Amino acid sequence: MVWPLSQRPNRASAPEQDAQAEAAVTKKLDLATRLRRNRKADWTRRLVRENTLSADDLIWPVFLCEGENTREPVASMPDVDRLSIDEATRAAVEAVELGIPALALFPFTEPGLRNAQASEALNPKNLVCRACRAIKREVPTLGLITDVALDPYTSHGHDGIFRGERILNDETVFVLVEQALNQALAGADIIAPSDMMDGRVGAIRAGLDAENFEEVQILSYAAKYASAFYGPFRDAVGTNATLIGDKRTYQMDPANSNEALREVALDIAEGADIVMVKPGLPYLDILFRVKERFGIPTFAYQVSGEYAMIMATAERGFIDGDKAMLESLISLKRAGADAILTYFAARTAKRLKEMA
Repeated sequence: MVWPLSQRPNRASAPEQDAQAEAAVTKKLDLATRLRRNRKADWTRRLVRENTLSADDLIWPVFLCEGENTREPVASMPDVDRLSIDEATRAAVEAVELGIPALALFPFTEPGLRNAQASEALNPKNLVCRACRAIKREVPTLGLITDVALDPYTSHGHDGIFRGERILNDETVFVLVEQALNQALAGADIIAPSDMMDGRVGAIRAGLDAENFEEVQILSYAAKYASAFYGPFRDAVGTNATLIGDKRTYQMDPANSNEALREVALDIAEGADIVMVKPGLPYLDILFRVKERFGIPTFAYQVSGEYAMIMATAERGFIDGDKAMLESLISLKRAGADAILTYFAARTAKRLKEMA
């Protein structure tokens, strides 16, 4: 029998239990809506979850180096190595097994191959092009994203042609078009200009189409900020040692948000298939505004500094590394990212499989 609260018989209990029970009854709130009802159990939290993270959302950035059976640790990025082409091909096979849709390739160019004109970027047998061909032979269904920018190939570490103290915009764009064609010929599926030169997306689109690469996609680093969070990446590709000055004349001012919308609008008009915001976590507001305004496929790059911060604090026991990893990635999804470039890609895919 269920007794009304006012008619329940007295039960023997400790005085403090009686006091607590009476207080709970007399202080009950008159609430029609209790949001905690939807949080009471794992199954209901899953049913009402607004955003989910899966391996389909992940892109794995891979650093390349010369050699065979070679893995070179990146000191500022724990658990991240530069990989020789054969090792990168094994990583590509692992990506397919984990359900990761694509790799993004970044080269460490030997110092002797770097010069002011970035001529190695146009070499059809450069490290990126050889890696594309090797990976496509082994796993043709895996997407390959190649970085179109000159900084891994220049002796001065900038993303463009350098004259005096200036990066030359138009002269750089002509070289970027040739670099994009070189990568497309090698089998790149997505060309990703990260240089932030004005007009490069339209020029690359025209160049690809003229050479019958109209199905090759363009992922534009449309809102790429001049960020302090790129340091470990520059260690990985070797540009920290070569960079002269900074990149603030072409990468965006971190104080600006409306400008990002102008950059994105221009790149869409010029033919970008996908746009990207970089970095990720410090620019969630930009990511949200871009996705809300344009509705175009929008990616985020969880950059090297973000990765290194999580890894370093986890290694010292200050946070739970896996939980912080997953929380950071779902925050990017929540803000509007359709996919995320992250050095956690393989680890996340494995963890998601364990949780399934």
